[in-house]
Amino acid sequence: MPSQEYLDKMQLRQSYRNLWHTDLMSTIQADFPFCCLALWCGPCVSYMLRKRALYNDMSRYVCCAGYIPCSGKCGERRCPEFCLCTEVLLCFGNSVASTRFLLQDEFNIQTTQCDNCIIGFMFCLQQVACIFSIVAMIVGSGEIQEASQILSCMSDIVYWTVCACMQTQHKIEMDKRDGKFGPPPVMAVPPFQQMSRIDQPIPPPVGYATQPAYGQPYGYPAPGSYPPPGYYPK
Repeated sequence: MPSQEYLDKMQLRQSYRNLWHTDLMSTIQADFPFCCLALWCGPCVSYMLRKRALYNDMSRYVCCAGYIPCSGKCGERRCPEFCLCTEVLLCFGNSVASTRFLLQDEFNIQTTQCDNCIIGFMFCLQQVACIFSIVAMIVGSGEIQEASQILSCMSDIVYWTVCACMQTQHKIEMDKRDGKFGPPPVMAVPPFQQMSRIDQPIPPPVGYATQPAYGQPYGYPAPGSYPPPGYYPK
């Protein structure tokens, strides 16, 4: 059973308002070489991304980023590098998910509905493949056994593909965090523009205050009338 703290964190993530820099559907196009690297060398990439998510400070490492009950009880303090290697090799799926939760909690990033559908489809396909495998062992039917093998192969392909896309998504988000996309654009006030008709270069005075005479600066009273009438300093 999940702990109450874990359920509270899951509930809190639903209120996050920021979005991933790249959604799962666009990760292959955004960084195809890294996506291929994550597909063929998933555990190595998971190790690299977790260390980078911790700002290369392995003294902060906790097994599965503290999201499972045994976190902090596996001797991580004595040898964090070895513990992280063990995590990414033996619990690869948890290592990817933990890095994802770590980034989401740090930057208040929500998971879009499209990403949730992709991840949910991956889990459902794995469950269906598992059910077919159990039924095939019980019944002993060759057709069901063949169907279970096909489903297992499909679920493995989808699993590794989604994990590669998720790790690419994490890498792009940390590229954004580390300023590799350049500084954010500076928002400047647009210059003042005066609208007028083509055949009328000077706008009509109707509805506007009387313009000051030429040479008189805007925002200042006329000479000899300072302070303006009705003004009393406090």
